[in-house]
Amino acid sequence: MASDLTISERIRSTLAVFLKQDVDTIKLHQSLRNDLGLNSVDTFELVFELEEAFNFEIPDQDFPKLTTVSEVIAYVEGRVKKVSSKRAAKQ
Repeated sequence: MASDLTISERIRSTLAVFLKQDVDTIKLHQSLRNDLGLNSVDTFELVFELEEAFNFEIPDQDFPKLTTVSEVIAYVEGRVKKVSSKRAAKQ
C-alpha cells in the first residue's frame, strides 16, 4: 500500500483485500461482524494485519471496542498519534 494513503483508506483497503471485496463496498458505518461477516478468528487475523501495517500492538482488552469500520479507524488514528508523539518526544 502506498504510504500517502490516509489511515482510513489503508484500513478500508486492508479490509477489502481481507474480505476479497471492492474497497468501495466497505462503508464506515458497517459492523465488522453483522455487515461484513467477520467471525472471531477473522477479527484476530484482521487485528494482526493492522498491527503489521501500522507497527503497533493492539491489546486483547481493546478488541471489544472495535465493532465497526469507523471504530477501527478512530482507534488506529488514536494509536498512531500516540506513537508519533512518543517518537517526537524522544528526538
